[in-house]
Amino acid sequence: MSGLDPRLKESAYPLESHLGYVLTEWSKDIAVVEMPLADHVKNRQGLPHGGIHATLLDTAMGYAGCFTGDPDNAQMSLTVNYLSRPKGSRLIATARRTGGGRSTFFAEGEVCDETGELIASGTGVFRYRKG
Repeated sequence: MSGLDPRLKESAYPLESHLGYVLTEWSKDIAVVEMPLADHVKNRQGLPHGGIHATLLDTAMGYAGCFTGDPDNAQMSLTVNYLSRPKGSRLIATARRTGGGRSTFFAEGEVCDETGELIASGTGVFRYRKG
C-alpha cells in the first residue's frame, strides 16, 4: 500500500477526534487505521479497553469495503477476538474486504501494535449506505 491519497482524507468526526485515531491507508479492499495508546483509552489495568479494539476494527473494516477511489462517492454484525496485550505504544488496525454483493460486504481485520504483536482480530458483515 502506498498510504492515503490526500483527496480521500475526510474531516475527523467527534469520536475519531476524541480517541485520536486516523485513517492512514485506504485503497480497494483494504484500510489501515492507527491510534496512539493514550491514557484516556486504557482500562483500570492500564491496557487498551476492549471497546477500543472493536472501534478500530469496525472503522477499518467499514472503510475496507466502501472504497471507490472517488472522493465524492463513498458509501451489522461485528465479532472481535481479544488475543493479547500490546507491547508497544501504538495500535494499528488493518482490514480487508473479503467479499459481498450489491447491498452488503464482508470484511476481516486485525489490531497489532508497532512491534507486530497481534492484539485482536475481527470479522464483520456491513451494509452499504444508500446515497
